[in-house]
Amino acid sequence: MERLSVQPRGAAAMGFYTESDTKMPIVKLRVAADVPPAERVPLEVLRTDTPAFAALVDVRRTRREEWFKQPVGRIELCNVPIPVRPVEAPKTP
Repeated sequence: MERLSVQPRGAAAMGFYTESDTKMPIVKLRVAADVPPAERVPLEVLRTDTPAFAALVDVRRTRREEWFKQPVGRIELCNVPIPVRPVEAPKTP
């Protein structure tokens, strides 16, 4: 998502493109499981079956930042990013 969100926006409402020659096509996409193990970036992902993840979901459901005038009490899938962080690859002797 980070790479998609920095793509140029179109001039139409909500950033839509009105002319096909200005569109930014996605040329290639790979799912991490399809990347050969030697090429994978070592990452640590928060498990979704833990109390820590349940707490994260609850915080996202009842957000109280100034932008959210009234907490909605529910969430959508895209509103709960799964925490991921890089980990140091094991060193081989």
